Amino acid sequence: MKHSRKFGISAAATAGALALAGLAFAPAAAAVAPGAATVSADCGIYGSGEATLTATQSGTTATITVTSSEITTPVAVEANTVNSTLKMSKAGGGTVEFTGSSNPAMPAGGGVNSGPLTGTVASGDTLDAFPGSVTLVVMGINVTCNSTGAQAPGPFVFD
Repeated sequence: MKHSRKFGISAAATAGALALAGLAFAPAAAAVAPGAATVSADCGIYGSGEATLTATQSGTTATITVTSSEITTPVAVEANTVNSTLKMSKAGGGTVEFTGSSNPAMPAGGGVNSGPLTGTVASGDTLDAFPGSVTLVVMGINVTCNSTGAQAPGPFVFD
């Protein structure tokens, strides 16, 4: 009995040491700052208002989720049925696109929620939602919302 108990403690200590060593050699997680920002958008006949962009980063893959309680859907929308493309302006010129078809179910009159939308970024990329747009394809209908001002706080800067 003593022998098996000793073995169990040794195995646990070895496993713990290996786990700590793995953490010591694991690559640092990339970060984006700020993690969230707001932007005003005009969606034409579908309304206008403020939207929140929430960003995360893992290596060269970035995700952004777009939510708004002010920009609403006129009809109920089932989960994972909205195809979205977010175009953001890149400092120095050009754009970066984030795409996806992940969304929760949204009731008629409920706020828009789309994402995470995925795109590719490089270290040091600085992206702003202005000028920019998000296009939502809902039941075959394209809804394009154009930003009407710079996001606040400032642009997203990716590691």
